[in-house]
Amino acid sequence: MTFSATVFIGTSLDGYIARPDDDIEWLTSRGEKAGDLGFFEFLDSVDAVIMGRNTYDKVIGFGKENWHYGDRHVGVLSTTLPEDADPRITVYRDMDSLLADLDRRGIKHVYPDGGRLIQSFIRAGRVDAFIISVAPVLIGAGHRLFGELTKDVPLRLDSTADVGGFAQLRYTLEK
Repeated sequence: MTFSATVFIGTSLDGYIARPDDDIEWLTSRGEKAGDLGFFEFLDSVDAVIMGRNTYDKVIGFGKENWHYGDRHVGVLSTTLPEDADPRITVYRDMDSLLADLDRRGIKHVYPDGGRLIQSFIRAGRVDAFIISVAPVLIGAGHRLFGELTKDVPLRLDSTADVGGFAQLRYTLEK
């Protein structure tokens, strides 16, 4: 595999990316006040966005005007989404076909988005860097960013910054 993958995501201080009912208002309301947290600059650095089905549904729910991916390749890893659901995306049924297609397309920098998808990329050893914006809130329950792992994933802290009241942490995978 020739591409690198960088996770760009917001979490609560206690490590959640969404409430148990998938609500992310606690993040989006704070994010609107903080600005884009460097998201659009980051998005300009990637040539493919891959998301899980739940994240795709959330993005579609924001409306057509919030489709920020332009003409870059967008994939959705899903066993249930119809392959012709949206002409802007490619639907992948499994991780192997997804990774093979990214290689075939010559993709160099991938943005995996969505909790379970990010966890799959981590377990597959496909994440090279993390940009995590920690919101100044404890929500107490929900979907965690990181799932169970079979081994440690050593990281190097590259930088920390106060970005609109969020603590933005940048890590690189130690190899």
